[in-house]
Amino acid sequence: METESAPRLLADAMLGKLARWLRVLGYDTRYVQGDDTTVAHHARAEGRILLTRDRELVQRRGLRTLLIISQHLEAQIAQVIDEIGPPLDATPRCMRCNVRLTSISVEQARPHVPPYVAETQSTFHQCSKCGKIYWQGTHWQGIKHRLQQARQRAEEDVPSFVLGG
Repeated sequence: METESAPRLLADAMLGKLARWLRVLGYDTRYVQGDDTTVAHHARAEGRILLTRDRELVQRRGLRTLLIISQHLEAQIAQVIDEIGPPLDATPRCMRCNVRLTSISVEQARPHVPPYVAETQSTFHQCSKCGKIYWQGTHWQGIKHRLQQARQRAEEDVPSFVLGG
């Protein structure tokens, strides 16, 4: 029986913010800065779908691409969800490293977070690569609102711009 594999994404230099947000949603999203040749090489070598706003880069042969049409983050997220589908594993990833986060206890987090956070939060996650600790602080309401907006936009009709491959 063949199992469906999660799409692996690569965002070019124009889409760094989108890459970080897709990681929060659980997408395996690599961010590469460099010229078009470098970006295309990484996308091909790693079998990733290239996310770009560069129309010329989308036309290169041998690449699976998604032309991101909006400059607005929520619309960009909505387009990715609509075109590629939701991540198969929604475990958040480190916004810096793209590594899946692991749950840690309050006791493990306590020495590394402000005292107020340790007293008011019960759920913590940590990146095994860079050590960054995440929790759903007051900023999380804003994040949830932006993600909700993105999901609502994904339900609307968004034209298909998947090219190549």
